[in-house]
Amino acid sequence: MCRGDHGEPICQDDADRLLFLDCLSEVCGKTGWMIHAYVLMANHYHLLVETPEANLVSGMHWLQGTYTNRYNHRHGLHGHLFAGRYKPLLIDPQDDTYFLQVSTYLHLNPFRAGVVKSAGGALAKYRFSSYPFYLGPKGRRPGWLCVERVFAALGVPDNARGRRAYTEHLAERAGQASTESGKRLAEKEWQAIRRGWCLGDEDFRSRMKRRLDELLGKHQRSSYSGPAIQDHQRRTAAELLAAGLEAVGLDPQELATTPKTDPRKQAVAWLLRKNTTVGNRWLSSQLNMGHEVNVSQAVRLVREAKAGQRARLRSAVAHTLRSKD
Repeated sequence: MCRGDHGEPICQDDADRLLFLDCLSEVCGKTGWMIHAYVLMANHYHLLVETPEANLVSGMHWLQGTYTNRYNHRHGLHGHLFAGRYKPLLIDPQDDTYFLQVSTYLHLNPFRAGVVKSAGGALAKYRFSSYPFYLGPKGRRPGWLCVERVFAALGVPDNARGRRAYTEHLAERAGQASTESGKRLAEKEWQAIRRGWCLGDEDFRSRMKRRLDELLGKHQRSSYSGPAIQDHQRRTAAELLAAGLEAVGLDPQELATTPKTDPRKQAVAWLLRKNTTVGNRWLSSQLNMGHEVNVSQAVRLVREAKAGQRARLRSAVAHTLRSKD
């Protein structure tokens, strides 16, 4: 989770909220993240995210940085939007009950904050949460949203019966929190989410602490460092780079003599920026595009192209990605 700088809003209107969700969708495409639940509030957001690859840091950097840039551009602002680094909470992936616990906390957030007045129909209509998607069929959900782990904790499948069971579960938890004794119990459970660093039983917490001690130890520090993670990202990007160059008919040996603003280079740069987290400096070096600003301009030109050569090249490299899948 992360809050706005000095507790200030991170969204001014629904257009900003949709902009944030667009960025979330993009980063899932870039990183392969699986989102189990999310909620976007006025001055903060929560994500229940699973990272099949070790790319949480780079993905979060892209998500918060890109949304900040687009938000500032839209409102004519500059500077920080978020209050520094996000707050992570490590969750035991072997126990689905923790997925249910966290999803409940996230989905009831608008109710607890008084944004909606009931945990019934009003909460189900809150558009900037994954809860409405939980209530609909799988075909209407984003491909990166996964509800199975949460439903499994309730012992129900992903069907109409499971959706009713989850609705009843949220209503029950909201009702419990409305009583004095129930509120105290809920606060004790939710305090672990708000203030903790790890959510799991004692065995899991002990194992994670030992693992952290190993990673942060003198002899293991380099294996968990930024360069190691960056190398992994660059290997993935290099594979996509080769495929993109082949799709536009550009030989890697020609990159040094091809103009920096060649539309084929621009299309490949767009492909890499859209589907990986490598930076403009790396792309500029690999594609021989000169200053990093050229990469940003190239990506924008290809993204906004409605017709012509750049639009055709964009389709060609996008088809490359589908072929890889």
